[in-house]
Amino acid sequence: MRAELEIFRALADPTRLRIVALLRAMELSVGELAQVLGQSQPRVSRHVKILVDAGLAERRKEGSWVFLGLGDPVRVRPLLNAIDGWSEEGEDHWMRADIARLAAVRADRQAAAEAYFAAHADQWDAIRSLHVAESEVEAAMRRALGKTSLGRLIDIGTGTGRMLELFGGDAASAIGIDRSPEMLRLARAKLAEAGLDKAEIRQGDMYALELPSGGADTVILHQVLHYAQQPAAAIAEAARLLDADGRLLIADFAAHEREDLRSQNAHARLGFSDEQIARWFAAANIEGGLVDELEGGELTVKLWLGRRKAGRRLKVVAA
Repeated sequence: MRAELEIFRALADPTRLRIVALLRAMELSVGELAQVLGQSQPRVSRHVKILVDAGLAERRKEGSWVFLGLGDPVRVRPLLNAIDGWSEEGEDHWMRADIARLAAVRADRQAAAEAYFAAHADQWDAIRSLHVAESEVEAAMRRALGKTSLGRLIDIGTGTGRMLELFGGDAASAIGIDRSPEMLRLARAKLAEAGLDKAEIRQGDMYALELPSGGADTVILHQVLHYAQQPAAAIAEAARLLDADGRLLIADFAAHEREDLRSQNAHARLGFSDEQIARWFAAANIEGGLVDELEGGELTVKLWLGRRKAGRRLKVVAA
């Protein structure tokens, strides 16, 4: 009974209900919540503390930033189901305003990332120098995927097309997707030079890909997820593309404290823990986990490999 009282007391304020609704969409810092809600940071911090104490939200520190997300799904999901059941049709004016301001926060983040990519596209392959040699990462990826055909391959966040160059010859078809026109221009030139005429390059958004569900046998996210504002949503969208028994391979950084990578290199996330990836895999109905860990530089690179469960519907979790 005590837990139930804490939960309902925590939600006995319109602002805290709004915060829960915003955290359902994506993880946010206190400053971003204050921006969306139009309130001071100290006031928002007090509301957040009440939600955290009730187990409805949780803090996660990354460098000098603290991200806020929803709490334990076992505790939160029944409450969200109840809120959805009680809600009247349509959104009230507060929710419409919050959604509009949240879109502005997303746009600000995206604009900063796109400016960085445009400015550094021609140096992209040389930027990756803080970790073990890329050749070792690529060899580990080959080991993870094995010697069997990759079938229909999709590389999300293809950048300069290196993954297509590396794995395209082992695939029945290959598509590389990136949001940056500058990256895609370089990828096209690089793939043409390599004679990979069957590889296709498209511009697209990793959260809403214009590709059919179940149309891929292998999906790769190579050094992409740390740029994602909503990594859970990116993984869910990648999982949507997979046919039954299809595989998702993620190569990215282990959790670290290099705050300068956020401010200078447009990293949205400072790496990932195995627990985070496991939770997002489970929510996207992907079975699997860590398959390799590559040390040897300032940052550790990890490879997570998962396989799509057949006949399961995707769940939605906050990034």
